[in-house]
Amino acid sequence: MAVQDARTALPTVIQGGMGAAVSDWNLAKQVAMAGQLGVVSGTALDSVVVRRLQDGDPGGHMRRALEHFPVPGVSQWILERYYKPEGREPDQAYLPVPNLTMNPVSKSRDLMVASAFVEVWLAKEGHDGLVGINILEKIQLAIVPALYGAMLAGVDYVLVGAGIPSKLPRLIDQLSRHEHTSMEVHVDGATQTYATSLDPSAIVPAGTLAPLKRPMFLAIISSHPLAAYLTKEQATTPDGFVVEGHVAGGHNTPPRGRMQITEQGEPVYGSRDEADFSKIAKYGLPFWIAGAYATPEHVQEAKALGAAGVQVGTIFALSSDSGTSPENRGKLLSALSEDRLEVKTDALASPTGFPFKVAELDGTTGTPEGYAARTRICDLAYLRTPFERSPGKVGYRCPSEPEDDYVRKGGELDNTVGRKCLCNGLMATIGMPQVRQGIKEDPLLTLGSDLTAAKELLRRHPQGWNATQALDYLLGGPELAQAPRESMALAQ
Repeated sequence: MAVQDARTALPTVIQGGMGAAVSDWNLAKQVAMAGQLGVVSGTALDSVVVRRLQDGDPGGHMRRALEHFPVPGVSQWILERYYKPEGREPDQAYLPVPNLTMNPVSKSRDLMVASAFVEVWLAKEGHDGLVGINILEKIQLAIVPALYGAMLAGVDYVLVGAGIPSKLPRLIDQLSRHEHTSMEVHVDGATQTYATSLDPSAIVPAGTLAPLKRPMFLAIISSHPLAAYLTKEQATTPDGFVVEGHVAGGHNTPPRGRMQITEQGEPVYGSRDEADFSKIAKYGLPFWIAGAYATPEHVQEAKALGAAGVQVGTIFALSSDSGTSPENRGKLLSALSEDRLEVKTDALASPTGFPFKVAELDGTTGTPEGYAARTRICDLAYLRTPFERSPGKVGYRCPSEPEDDYVRKGGELDNTVGRKCLCNGLMATIGMPQVRQGIKEDPLLTLGSDLTAAKELLRRHPQGWNATQALDYLLGGPELAQAPRESMALAQ
């Protein structure tokens, strides 16, 4: 399908932006080439890109994309620092990237911008389909550079959730004009305002690039009151919404009101947590429904409710085109086929304080045994929270770091209970685990809790399915069950 302007050709299906590169450039590319909205995850892209380089850059994709980054000097130092032509030994630790800070050094900033560019550029290479990037509002220190890098690559949509993304319309407008951009950052215990900033002219020489295409911005929300809040002022109004229910995978919005937790450690949701789609429709903006809207019947139901379509994650995360490692995908599909795959809404797992879906499988940190066996360490540090040490001075802490370190930094000990290291767990999910003294981190697997669509796809495709077959199921197209996998080979 030839896709026209992103504002006039609304997709029926948005492929969810999952994990750290579970929704990688290849998955997004396959979905976009099939005429729907393919989405790359914007989480930890600097680590993802440099780990691919250290693993030898199979297929040469990272190097090919870096050749097109508008500042050759940035690409050059990234390759000199991280590219290992023969790859890394399996028990060798990855070279680290700098941790996120309020005022990153220039190379850290440039790496974040270039990495987002690489992922989006590869997803858009060779076709005219629509590609988006999903960014977590909770990782505020990475938002601006990820946005700019994605926009340099011509991203069509920006989707932001896990928080209140009221600042995004202004940021997108400013970055499209290559303007100096700052964003206020939440700092625990702050006595003054703190902000992080990016000056595009410090990366791309001023005047060398034309204004960038402004992507369509979709706010990921869970309720109509948040839609009402975001549309009160033009400056905070998105171009549309993804309305995500609490059965969706990954992070979920906490229940409204006082948090109540069951004996199994799951938050209790009630009627107040159900979005009123008729109220959202009244704002006149396109919206997509997510969270257990992953069957052909749900697609039609969503449209009957006034939605443009649906956002779907789980069946794409389990597809052979996703960034989930073959080993982890095999574990999930085996458990699914044997009807022993359980997905829990863990109220405590995420350092963000948001509930998080965890697939409890042996060999992962999602089980109580796997969690207990892991030595606490916070070295990737994407989910650290800034806090004020003293006026004007900021420190960083994470509830999943060693308890003594967290308390020493002023954190409450109770806040460390049950907190899992999402950063390391999600990197292990895609087959790039942190290695320390020869010991690899275990994965942390997440899916949506409604597995109806996944079970039906497995029935149709017992050996697994690809992204096109998932779309065919959702949209009711011709069966592709017998299509050879070679026909879906990556575009080189």
